[in-house]
Amino acid sequence: MKYRLLYVLISGLVLVPGIFCLLRFGLKPALDFTGGSLVEFKINTPGSVTGDQVRETVSAAQIEVGSVTTSGNSVFVLKTKSLEKAEAERLTSSLKTSYGEITVLRQETVGPVLGKELLQKTFIAALIAVSVILLYIAWAFKNFRYGVSAIIALFHDVLVVVGIFAILGKVKGIEVDSLFVTALLTTMSFSVHDTIVVFDRIRELSHKSSLPFAQLINQALSETMGRSLNNSLTIIFMLLALFLMGGETVRWFVFALLIGTISGTYSSPFVAVPILYQWSLLGKRKQ
Repeated sequence: MKYRLLYVLISGLVLVPGIFCLLRFGLKPALDFTGGSLVEFKINTPGSVTGDQVRETVSAAQIEVGSVTTSGNSVFVLKTKSLEKAEAERLTSSLKTSYGEITVLRQETVGPVLGKELLQKTFIAALIAVSVILLYIAWAFKNFRYGVSAIIALFHDVLVVVGIFAILGKVKGIEVDSLFVTALLTTMSFSVHDTIVVFDRIRELSHKSSLPFAQLINQALSETMGRSLNNSLTIIFMLLALFLMGGETVRWFVFALLIGTISGTYSSPFVAVPILYQWSLLGKRKQ
């Protein structure tokens, strides 16, 4: 606990640039938020073509690609930005040049997958979940400070992920889509889960030991650190494998999960617990 100011500095170095980019430039929305054009086509010539190959072909034609899915044997559903007539013709020509004869089965304009109403409901549901988590942790640990400390660590992790993607959106043009929302919700869950394990050990030791609160917290962190690292590393290794070899479609979704997992592992001992300790010091000074 004597290094808690160092943890504040580390978090600040990560959070401040991300929050600045978020407020200054915002996130770059993908077609899931903005809508676009949907093109379903079938490749008539024999041969094995993957979705990643189709994505590369369309990108090479300078057309923004949202998603590429397979709906049958050599049938692909392509979602792009709204296409003008000339762009649609260029897309068809590029596909024919790369894969031979193709048949366009469907071409239409689609609305956003994540509409304004759905995003509002998701936000409200997340607020309800956070409120219930706050009340539950406060009840389980018989102390409101535990719940607030866990929620602050949760928002820390969410801001880390959102801030990094705001920076990536400005620097590399990385967009956020429906999978990014899924990654954020998963990060929230993981953050609270790991924090509860640490808090539970602090509560157990407080019933058994008469050590000063700082020493008791240090002991609890030392005893749970190995478990937290082992648990997180198994997830991180899997996510690294997916990020490196999982293909372009899920790469940034996996990257968001990877950042959230690392931040969640860090925030439990180095954000939530120092906040709890500092709050207890303030309470003693008021007394």
